[in-house]
Amino acid sequence: MQLKRPKRLTTVLLSATVLGVNACSPSIGATAPSQVANPGNPPAGAGMPGAAGIGDPDFPKDGNGGYDVDHYALKLAYDPPTQSLSGTASVKAKAVQSLSRFDLDLHGFTVRKVTVDGRDATFTRDGDELVITPSSVIADGTTFTVAVDYAGKPDPVRNSSNLGTYGFIPTKDGAFVTSEPNGARTWFPCNDHPADKATYDFDVTVPAGTTVVANGEMRGAPVTSGGRSTFSWREGHPMATYLATITLGKFDVKTGKTADGIPLYAAVDPTYRRNLDFLYSVSSKVTDYWSKVFGPYPFSSTGGVIDDFAAGYALENQTKPMYGGFDPDESIIAHELAHQWFGDSLSVKRWKDLWLNEGFATYAEWLWSEHNGGATAQATFDDYYADTKAPIWQYPPGVAQPKDLFNGSVYIRGAMTLQALRQRIGDQTFFTLLRTWTDQHKYGNVTTDEFVKLAEKLSGQQLDALFDAWLFKPVRPSQQ
Repeated sequence: MQLKRPKRLTTVLLSATVLGVNACSPSIGATAPSQVANPGNPPAGAGMPGAAGIGDPDFPKDGNGGYDVDHYALKLAYDPPTQSLSGTASVKAKAVQSLSRFDLDLHGFTVRKVTVDGRDATFTRDGDELVITPSSVIADGTTFTVAVDYAGKPDPVRNSSNLGTYGFIPTKDGAFVTSEPNGARTWFPCNDHPADKATYDFDVTVPAGTTVVANGEMRGAPVTSGGRSTFSWREGHPMATYLATITLGKFDVKTGKTADGIPLYAAVDPTYRRNLDFLYSVSSKVTDYWSKVFGPYPFSSTGGVIDDFAAGYALENQTKPMYGGFDPDESIIAHELAHQWFGDSLSVKRWKDLWLNEGFATYAEWLWSEHNGGATAQATFDDYYADTKAPIWQYPPGVAQPKDLFNGSVYIRGAMTLQALRQRIGDQTFFTLLRTWTDQHKYGNVTTDEFVKLAEKLSGQQLDALFDAWLFKPVRPSQQ
């Protein structure tokens, strides 16, 4: 993600069909302990309620415990004039404990019916928690499918401290759908935390003439009947909920392949028609270049979307970065496509490690400038370091502040951490580290501790002091 900030140096921070699945699990089941309804030992076979949060202390109600989602199948219909979204979300999951009940995250909507494995389940609402009680206990290790039939007018998150509005955002001709950090619940019931990744099928019906852009690849041509068209997309690689999208409206579309053969899909609102070729060509060359620097491209297609909604940010939706109401330049496209490795393929286990996404993508902007004969990463580092009174020195990027999650320090000081590391261990080890990091954790979830350990292993150096100074101390680090 990139949010709107003043331009500085060469960097603009506006900071954010292969159907097979990689052999690894869609997520690692990073779940919280069970809720304990009553002390003592429950009767045999009674099960326990899954926790109402996944266990992230900075976002205690995000996600849910007790299960690990494998796949979402979303069959939805949206009517732009009435802003009505309806349909059925089928969530295939595996119980990681014996479950007497469990939660899904859902904001708003009227839930009309819930089934578990085809049998009616009871449900209640508690804020953004959809609390589901199946007709019988779900045994630990059992795979089950919960289907939620729901309808209503999506209500995006508004007036957030960093992002303004996010989630499912109605627009004049459709919707702009960007959900970081926890806006997926504004349009489908889910385990809304990046620690639980899954694959996706999208079947979305809209008025004829409207285009639906979702993650992954289309499963076939749109089907039109009775004045309505159904678009079917599939993302067959594990994906965090906040990266899912069904952005829809009027779009000009260009498809093809990068020079290295990766399928590419670019779409722009007609207001930005002049930028379609630029978005297409830059996305192509950036994807191919990052594939050499960071390791093979992790997904089956690449691209980007410019919509006519002044979001004030861009977001790295998996395979389809979204640019909200502006013409992205090369550095912004380089940032969002770097996220396909850092944030999308490798996702954080807990939001406190967001610098592993944003610091890496910002550093990629510096590398892109360096690659194209502009300012080097070292020159950019030096310029930021020279500002001794910059606010970033009081905000250590390795410590999450939930109400200021996307603070500039997470981007800039996070990127500076990588340049300081590159200075210490040298280019050969540093770029080997990046490629090893993306390879070892492909489609998985990561932590800062894991990155530090790998850096120390490959460099043969003790690096605790460097990372502590750059990530965790509220002071300007000394040059080491």
